[in-house]
Amino acid sequence: MPPSPTGSASVASSASDPAPLIGVTTYLERAQQGVWDVRAAFLPEQYLTSVTSVGGIALLLPPQDPDAADAAISGMDGLVLSGGADVAPELYGEDRHPLTDPARVDRDAWEIALFQAAERRGVPVLAICRGLQLVNVARGGTLQQHLPESLGTEKYRIGGGVFAENDVEVSTETPLAEIIGETEMRVHSYHHQGVDRLGEGLVAAAHSDDGLVQAFVDTSAGHIVGVQWHPEENAEDRRLFTDLVSQARAFAARRKEDAR
Repeated sequence: MPPSPTGSASVASSASDPAPLIGVTTYLERAQQGVWDVRAAFLPEQYLTSVTSVGGIALLLPPQDPDAADAAISGMDGLVLSGGADVAPELYGEDRHPLTDPARVDRDAWEIALFQAAERRGVPVLAICRGLQLVNVARGGTLQQHLPESLGTEKYRIGGGVFAENDVEVSTETPLAEIIGETEMRVHSYHHQGVDRLGEGLVAAAHSDDGLVQAFVDTSAGHIVGVQWHPEENAEDRRLFTDLVSQARAFAARRKEDAR
C-alpha cells in the first residue's frame, strides 16, 4: 500500500515533545509595500507552511555575517536550505557560463557557513533545489551550469513561473526510499543547473531518466537529504518535511539528554 500523502515520521516521537525549531534560509530582494521600496528578506510562504503543517516551527535565516552561522545553528533543531539563484561557479573552480545567474556572494557565504555549522553539530538538513547544489559544492562537488546545453533538454525549467513536472526513480539502497515509501514519484522542477560530480560523502538517492542526480543523502554527518525538486510546491505530499521535523525532534531530545 502506498504511503499517505503526508507520509509518516521516520523517527518515533511523542505528542508531548516540544515542536522542533527549523531554520529556513531566505533571499534578500528588492520589495515594495505601499510607499516603501527596500531590500528585504523574502521567502515563498510554501516553505513555511510545509514546515508548520507537519509540526515544526519555522524560523527565517536571511543572509548575514557568516561568522554568526554557528550561533544561529546552535538554536536550531533542523535546517532547510531553500531554492533560489545559482551558486557561484567560482566556488567550484569553473568559469561562469553566460546563462548562470549573477553571483549572490552574501547568500552563498552565509548558507555554506550554516550548512557547515549544521554538519559539525549533527543538525538534520533538508536541502532543496539550489540547496542541494550548494551542499554539493560545499562538499567539493561541481555543477552542470546549463542543463539545456549539457543534457539537451528544457524539461526542468519551462519558465514563466510555472513548475515543470518530471518523473524520478528513487534508489532502494538509500534512506530516501524509506522516507518516500516508493521507488518512483512525480516531482515539481524549476532549475537549469544540476549535479555534475558528487561531493565527498554524498550518495545519489534518485535519478531522472537522463541520468541527472535528483537527490542525495548522507547519514555519516547527521541526517542530510538533498533533492533537486521543490517538495514545498506539493501540498498533498509532505513526506520530506515530515521526515525532517521527526529527525529534528529526535535531535532536540538527544541534545537535551546530553545536557543533563
